[in-house]
Amino acid sequence: MLPTAYRINRVQKTLRWFEEDIPLLNMRVKDLSAERQRSARQFAAALISHTRAELDRLLSEQPAPSSEIGEAPCEPAD
Repeated sequence: MLPTAYRINRVQKTLRWFEEDIPLLNMRVKDLSAERQRSARQFAAALISHTRAELDRLLSEQPAPSSEIGEAPCEPAD
C-alpha cells in the first residue's frame, strides 16, 4: 500500500487538474446540445466532488504528527 502522504499528494494534484480543466471543458462542449452540455458539466462537478471527498477522507486518516520533534515511539510492554 502506498504511503498516506503520497496518496494525498496524488489526489490533490488530480483535484487541481479537474478544477483547472473546467474552462477547457466549457470550450469542448460549446458545440453540443444544451442537454449534453449540462450532462458533461454535471459529470465534471460530480467527479470534483468525489475527489474532494476522497481527499477529506485521506486527510482524516492521516496520523497526527507527534507533539515533540524527535520523540521516540512507545516500546511495547513485555
